[in-house]
Amino acid sequence: MDASASASGAAPIAVQGTVTGAGKPLQGSQVTLMAGSRSGVRKLGQGTTDAHGTFRITYTRPADGVVYAEATVGRAHRLRLRSVVGFGTGGGVAERTVSKVTVNELTTVAATYALAQFSDQRGISGPGPGLQNAAATSFNLADPATGKAGGPLTGDSANSETLATQNTLANLVSLCVTDNARCDKLVHLATPRGAARPADTVQAILNLVRNPTQSPGGLQALARTATVFTPALTAAPKDWVLAVRYTASELYAAGRIALDAKGNVWATNNWKPGTRDPNPYVTVLDPTGRPTLGSPISGGGMKTGAWGLAIDHDGSVWAPSYGGNAMSKYSFSGKPLSPSSGWKDGGLVKPQGVAVDQRGNVWIANSYGLKGKPGVGSVVVYPHGDPSKAISITDKSFNHPFAVQIDGQGRAWVTNSHLSFKELMESRRPSKVGGSVTVIGPDFKPIASTNDSSLQAPVGLALDSKGNAWTVNFFSSAVTEIQPNGTVAGVYQLPKKVVPWSVAIDGQDRVWVAGFGDSSVSLLCGVNTAACPSGASTGTVLSPAQGFRNKAIQHLTAVQIDSSGNAWVANNWAKIVPPTGGVGLVELVGAASPVCTPLTPLPVRPSSAHGNACPK
Repeated sequence: MDASASASGAAPIAVQGTVTGAGKPLQGSQVTLMAGSRSGVRKLGQGTTDAHGTFRITYTRPADGVVYAEATVGRAHRLRLRSVVGFGTGGGVAERTVSKVTVNELTTVAATYALAQFSDQRGISGPGPGLQNAAATSFNLADPATGKAGGPLTGDSANSETLATQNTLANLVSLCVTDNARCDKLVHLATPRGAARPADTVQAILNLVRNPTQSPGGLQALARTATVFTPALTAAPKDWVLAVRYTASELYAAGRIALDAKGNVWATNNWKPGTRDPNPYVTVLDPTGRPTLGSPISGGGMKTGAWGLAIDHDGSVWAPSYGGNAMSKYSFSGKPLSPSSGWKDGGLVKPQGVAVDQRGNVWIANSYGLKGKPGVGSVVVYPHGDPSKAISITDKSFNHPFAVQIDGQGRAWVTNSHLSFKELMESRRPSKVGGSVTVIGPDFKPIASTNDSSLQAPVGLALDSKGNAWTVNFFSSAVTEIQPNGTVAGVYQLPKKVVPWSVAIDGQDRVWVAGFGDSSVSLLCGVNTAACPSGASTGTVLSPAQGFRNKAIQHLTAVQIDSSGNAWVANNWAKIVPPTGGVGLVELVGAASPVCTPLTPLPVRPSSAHGNACPK
């Protein structure tokens, strides 16, 4: 929709607000109410704060996109504060608008992080549903009505580290209210090497979202001179990532994640909470981490959700039932579509990875398969999603097929982990495990297999926009890049304790790795080196050496990127000894480049250039 368009027949409404800085009202602040959408940014109204820091602006609410308030103080306008006022329809969350808003340092950090991938020097704009969902996420970080930290940060002790980090960032912004010299130092420390100095506090914080390892020691030391927001960090962080954990009923030991067209987050679950009994539920959270579509969803043959989840062209969700040796299917509204025992067609035995190709065929990595031949396995295809026409593909290269993904040519890439799930977990292995990646053509015939010494129990696999396959190796902690022709292009070693399980590619081809061993998320530069800091090359680790770590993050088995630029990870285990299920899904807010969801099948960045933000 055009940013200048208004809701049909909508009457003018008013927003009343208060601008504060360093805990005090800011008189004389110029406040501008802005609207952002796929068409750009426009001004809705303007006002100036009185002696109490208050303002009132009358405006006509746009039909879509996001509305936000921006306050500048002083002639130089180096202090710039923001707060989200509302967002329209089109996302995965119902539209919302506040009539009373606070604009302060905390709301500035929240809006800047949540909407980082939609922000530039002109303001906030971009395509939906990612734009609206990102605006909704800002409410989780800070309540714009009160100017205080959002409920998810204060209501879950696992998010205490993120709360302290956000408060520290807000304290840094407050320095530009009280001390020009310390504000200058903030601007200097928030400038990446070779980059232009940020013009204001919003741009300074935006630099930290996009360069999360920027000056942690210097900035934390500087922040200690301000105590407006508490609790704050007492020691320098490794990075400035804001990681938020979301919990829900029956969301326990989550295995795999998929995102639908609205940005809802679907997850399989291994165990029932507090047990190691099979979990019969599939979880669906809306883009702000709240249960939706009747979640937790039961039925359809689900019994211990496996490491697999895919969404077809109709929006239906396919989930393997590892314990039921079957496939389960759910409608986009959460209704079970498969029979009570699931579909077992194709000889399913412990199915794992799932993918949907361009023709609507459902591909399943049948990790055991072929009864009587343990360790061989097969790949099962349901042509156009029809289990009754199941095709079972066998090949000498198959050895516990684990992940399956589809490339731009309609070929299926399959990892062979060489170990069963149980053996992976119990580390029963020889000194060298081995592994391979098999490519199967659109005609369901195996084409070739890639073998390399770096392939040591390869598990998760993802494809970048150029068709390169990236797989993570459970026992070597290496990331292997394979070109479309099957040639190994590079092997990138992570610390041995990472024990990577899953991988995802964002909209700028950067590589995100979920670590099971040391509860971390690693970020590598991909083939698009222009999206990486100066001097980085393909495979350069952009996160701290040990990855992004946070109290909210446990032992991970999945990572996926949404259309708002958030990286979602699955807490599969809380403890390795004794095996204890992980709690919740964790969102790394604004840290990634957005991708169209569901995958189509290669990562595509949403665009405002055409009528649809993403391919249909």
